[in-house]
Amino acid sequence: MPFTALLDSLRNASLLPSAVIPSTFTPTIHLTVNFPSSSPNHGHLARVSEVKDQPTISIFPPPSPLSTLAFQSYTFLMIDPDAPTPADPKFGYWRHWVVSSIHPSLSPGNIVESGRTLTKYLAPGPKDESDPHRYLFLLFREPEGFEVQKGDVGGEEFVERRSFKVEEWVERMGLVLVGVQWMRGVGDGWTEEGKSEL
Repeated sequence: MPFTALLDSLRNASLLPSAVIPSTFTPTIHLTVNFPSSSPNHGHLARVSEVKDQPTISIFPPPSPLSTLAFQSYTFLMIDPDAPTPADPKFGYWRHWVVSSIHPSLSPGNIVESGRTLTKYLAPGPKDESDPHRYLFLLFREPEGFEVQKGDVGGEEFVERRSFKVEEWVERMGLVLVGVQWMRGVGDGWTEEGKSEL
């Protein structure tokens, strides 16, 4: 099964199950995340300098105008359950990026280009002394007639992004999770030797 490695990595990181990924979750879309200098999928480690620029979000296989994807719309989220630190995640989920009304067949190389940005990309910024944060990239199928405004998500100021109740928002909007990817993020000066023993 092509998703076995992904699902195993999510389980090992205590992300499956979680508030946003149910134990019954089975991906139907293969999601990939590519930063200009890094492609940290399946929980691979990425440093702050590697993820400062907005990544390309792709699905595989690329959709064609005749596929069922051409008639579906999607919402994409990037969130951090470990803010400000994994040992004290009082601000999780931190809302890093939200794009709605995505039509993958219109921008098969970077699906978010076809969507409407509700929260602009904010690069991860874990401190060097923090253990690695887990960053989730989530793709949801939107219900028919889906409508959402920026105010339905929340503001874009730094402090307005914290403590986002993703599970409540997803349920209220009627979104269905179809694709997941994730990475671990650390500061540029983080070292394995200096990590917390927690």
